[in-house]
Amino acid sequence: MNIRKRYKSSPEMHTGALNDILFILLLFFLIVSTLANPNVIKVANPKAKSDTKAKQTVVISVDKNQQLFIGAEPVALETLESKLQEYLSKENEKPTVVINGDSTSHLGTSIKVMQIIKKLGATPVMAVDQN
Repeated sequence: MNIRKRYKSSPEMHTGALNDILFILLLFFLIVSTLANPNVIKVANPKAKSDTKAKQTVVISVDKNQQLFIGAEPVALETLESKLQEYLSKENEKPTVVINGDSTSHLGTSIKVMQIIKKLGATPVMAVDQN
């Protein structure tokens, strides 16, 4: 009868340094993601007393040359309704569309965009900078 205990060594990997590196990478990506701006099109927003705070479903930008962009994709005013419908059909609750208009752009273009947004059943919000 063999009563001796058998000592089997189990392989272990020390992950202390790996945990530190992963934590630093996670912290780095969290900081970088908060600094990233989804509005790629550069426009000079009009000034107002309060800043626009709304859940952005879609961002439509109107630059100083009256060109329209959904996100960073250029779009014509005639095809805006069909393109916007594609984005809004993915939402479950009432969507909010932020209009990021240049302060030197014509007001008529922004109003046409707002009418299309309301026609599709979404809430239009105009983005402004604080005074």
